[in-house]
Amino acid sequence: MAPQRRVLMLCGDYMEDYEAAVPFYALTALGVAVDCVAPGKLPGDACLTAVHDYLGFELYTELPGHARFPVTADFAAAAAADPSSRYDALIVPGGRFTEPLSCDEAAVALVKAFAAPAPATTLRRRPVLVLTCHSQLLLAAAGGLRGGVRCTAFFSMRPVVELAGGRWVEPDPWGLCVADGNVLTAIGWPAHAEIIRELLAAMGARVDGGSGKAVLILCADYVDDYEANVPFRALAGVGCRVEATCPTKRKGESCVTAIYDAAPAGSLSVTEERRGHNFVMTIDWADVNVDDYDCVVVPGGRAPELLVTHEKAVALVKEFGDKGKVVASIDQGHLLLAAAGLLKGKRCASGVPMRAVSRLAGAEVVEADGAVADGKLLTAASWPDLTQFLARLVDLLGITVSF
Repeated sequence: MAPQRRVLMLCGDYMEDYEAAVPFYALTALGVAVDCVAPGKLPGDACLTAVHDYLGFELYTELPGHARFPVTADFAAAAAADPSSRYDALIVPGGRFTEPLSCDEAAVALVKAFAAPAPATTLRRRPVLVLTCHSQLLLAAAGGLRGGVRCTAFFSMRPVVELAGGRWVEPDPWGLCVADGNVLTAIGWPAHAEIIRELLAAMGARVDGGSGKAVLILCADYVDDYEANVPFRALAGVGCRVEATCPTKRKGESCVTAIYDAAPAGSLSVTEERRGHNFVMTIDWADVNVDDYDCVVVPGGRAPELLVTHEKAVALVKEFGDKGKVVASIDQGHLLLAAAGLLKGKRCASGVPMRAVSRLAGAEVVEADGAVADGKLLTAASWPDLTQFLARLVDLLGITVSF
C-alpha cells in the first residue's frame, strides 16, 4: 500500500546522528515515506553524522557518528516548484551543517516554503516544520520566526531566535516540544518522543493501542547506539511507557553506547567501533517487575557480552518468554536469547556476528537480514533493519497508526 504521508528531511554532513536517524526509522516503520535530501549530494550518496552529548565538559562534545546516512532523493527535484504542496512535513536535524545551509539560497528558500502561511484558497493541511537543536537558524534565516513565533532550541540559539523576531521558550524539561502553528521546535534528540507524538498528530494520524503498553529496554555499556535509542524514542512516540534498565546501574546513570557502520552487503568483515551517545537508565533494576511490561527489547552492540555473564539478566529475558510476552532482539542481543533457551525451534533473523550462535541455540531457520517474527519472538539482523523491526514490534504490541 502506498504511503499516505510523505516527509522531506533536509540533511548534510555533520548533522546530529540521532536527530536524523530517530525520525527516519520511526516514521518509515509507521508507513510514512521519508525522502532524505542534501544540497550538493545525489541519491545513493551518504552524509556523515555527528554525536553531540555531554562528556564532563561545560559544552557538549562532538564525536564522529555513523558515516553512511543515505541520501535517498534529489535535492533540486524535491525543492522545485512548491515542495510544501508535495510533502506533509519538513524535518531539519540539528548540527553544524545548518550553518553553511543558512547561507545557501536554495536551502533557505526550501525552509521558507514550508514556513509560509498556506494560501487562503486551499483546504489542505499546512505542512509541518520540525527543527531541533541548531537548525532553528535556518528558520530564522528564512524569516519564519517573525511575528513572535514561539520557539525553543539549544541554549546558545536564544539571541538568534529573539533577533529574528521569535519568542524564546526555555527548553525545560529537555523533552519539551514547542508547537506554534505548524512549527515544532525542540532542544534536540532528548525530545524525540514528544516530537514524534506531535508530528503524527499534526499530520492527522490516529494512534490506537499504544496507551497502556509498557516496554523494557535491557542495556549495558557499549550497547548499540541506534538499536537502543531508536526503539526507546519511537515506541514512546506512539504512547508506550518505555523504560531502560541495566543490572549494574541505577536510575539516572548512563550506559555508553557504541556505533558500528553497516558492513557492505555480503561482507564478513568486522566493522569499526566508535563511542556514541550516553543512554540514561530510567528505572532501577530492583524495581523491574516482568508483569508490569508487555515486551522486552534486547539491543546489540557489545553490551550482551556483559549481560550474559549476569544470571539475573538471562533469567529476566527467560521470564519474559515463559510468560508469553513479546521478546525482541537485534543482532548481538541474540546471545541473551540463546542463553535463555528462547531460540530453539524458532525462525530467526541473524547477522554475521550471531549466525553461528543462533544455529547452536537451535534456531530453525537463520535469515541473513531483515526482521522475523515467530510467535511473540522478534529478531532482526542489525540496525539497518530497524524499519522492519519497529513495524513488526508495533504490530505485535497491537498498535496501529492510520491517517
